[in-house]
Amino acid sequence: MISLFACFPESIASFSPEFTVNTWNLRSLSQVPCSLGHGFRFPRQLRRLRTILTCSDSSSQSWNVPVLSSSEVIDRLKQARKGQQQFLAMYSSVVDGITTDPAAMVLPLDDHMVHRGHGVFDTAMIINGYLYELDQHLDRILRSASMAKIPLPFDRETIKRILIQTVSVSGCRDGSLRYWLSAGPGDFLLSPSQCLKPTLYAIVIKTNLAINPTGVKAEANGAYAGIWVSEDGFIAEGPNMNVAFVVNGGKELVMPRFDNVLSGCTAKRTLTLVEQLLSKGMLKSVKVMDVTVEDGKKADEMMLIGSGVLIRPVIQWDEEFIGDGKEGPIAKALLDLLLEDMRSGPPSVRVLIPY
Repeated sequence: MISLFACFPESIASFSPEFTVNTWNLRSLSQVPCSLGHGFRFPRQLRRLRTILTCSDSSSQSWNVPVLSSSEVIDRLKQARKGQQQFLAMYSSVVDGITTDPAAMVLPLDDHMVHRGHGVFDTAMIINGYLYELDQHLDRILRSASMAKIPLPFDRETIKRILIQTVSVSGCRDGSLRYWLSAGPGDFLLSPSQCLKPTLYAIVIKTNLAINPTGVKAEANGAYAGIWVSEDGFIAEGPNMNVAFVVNGGKELVMPRFDNVLSGCTAKRTLTLVEQLLSKGMLKSVKVMDVTVEDGKKADEMMLIGSGVLIRPVIQWDEEFIGDGKEGPIAKALLDLLLEDMRSGPPSVRVLIPY
């Protein structure tokens, strides 16, 4: 049987002193005049005081849940987020402002992105004080929001200005900017029809851009990432990045078609940069085509491509090593080209942050 207990910091009228410890039960409380109706209610003089409710089962096990004031909630959030130095700034359209306090970087629980997954997100890298391919990523998230039937809380230029200002306030010169468009808060129903208005959230994260030259493994269990495969048996993509292969003796770069997979901004930029390897003779051709799992595992090189990983070599897929099980020359050359583009590329791919 579940019983309600309550304890107070001092004696309360109508209760004997021995009841100021965690030993009140429903029988004790029932001796106090209180309103009748559906269920038990504390008398008015008790409801005005801070309480701690304790639940207990038949085995006398109990737990205490404090009822906190808003200032106590903030203090506890600060303690819980202590040491989270990588979160530098967050914008929320719910409050229409930017905070640099990790404890205040919160979302409404009734936001449909939280409990229904009705939201879209994207990420742009911050390199040496520049946002890399912000316009390209922004165009993509706006297309995604349209397909997800999420109205925009602001026009495109206002969203861009907010994102740039959030990075500026953070002071971050190397990291990442992640941002979301959501159906917004309102209720816990399936339909977003009662959502107050769509929301924009953005957070600046200080990240380590150090590259792992040893590569990663791709398999279903216990590895870095899994690989999606279409119903036709063709390789699609990774969990949140594209894939590419080097075949034909290390002379041909192949990417799966973008028809039904992530239209990767980094992958598309890589296809532009790879022209430099063609001109140097490191590669003979580049193709976007269907790739089977069997052909992928037999490739000379395999790599993951995306904003979060940049270009990361895959050295093993399931039980099979890719090539010689080490980072290949094409993956390394493409990574160098991408890093150089991020540091000194044209204005079309870099937005200067006004700190």
